[in-house]
Amino acid sequence: MIKLDVTDKNILKLLQVNSKANIKEIALKIGLTQTPTYERIKRLEKHGVIQQYIAVLNKEKLGYTIEVFCQVTLLVHSKELIRKFEIAVNKMDEVIECFHIAGNYDYLLKVIVKDMKSYQLFLKNKLAILDSVGNVQSTFVMSSTKKTGILKFSEDT
Repeated sequence: MIKLDVTDKNILKLLQVNSKANIKEIALKIGLTQTPTYERIKRLEKHGVIQQYIAVLNKEKLGYTIEVFCQVTLLVHSKELIRKFEIAVNKMDEVIECFHIAGNYDYLLKVIVKDMKSYQLFLKNKLAILDSVGNVQSTFVMSSTKKTGILKFSEDT
C-alpha cells in the first residue's frame, strides 16, 4: 500500500469528480505548481492508485433500458470450469461487472441490455449455455437510488 499525504488525497478527490480536469486546474485547487502536481499524478498512476480514466455514460440515452443482477451458481467448483467461466464472461459485452462472491451463489454479474428480448437472448444463447453454469437467478433493477464511482477514503489511508 502506498502512503498518501493530504495533497495526494486532494488530487484523487478532484480526479474522481472530474477525470478530465487538466493539470493547471488541479494545481490551482491544491495550491501547487503544475510540475509537482503532474509528478504526483504520474506517481499515483505508476503505483496503480489511479487505474484508469473513464467517461460515465447515460445508458438510457443510448437505448439500454434493462439493468440486471445475475446470481450464478456453478455446477462444479473445479479450477478448470471456474477459469473457463471467467474467460467466457469477460468476453460478453452485456456483462459490465463480474464478482466472484461467497454465499448462496458463486458469481454476481451486472448486465446491461437494450430490452427484455435482448436479455432473453443473452441468457439463452450466451450465459446458460456455458458448461459450468448450474443456475442463474435474475434480479431486475427498477431504479437506482445511489450510483457513484467515488471512493471515500479515510484520513489514515
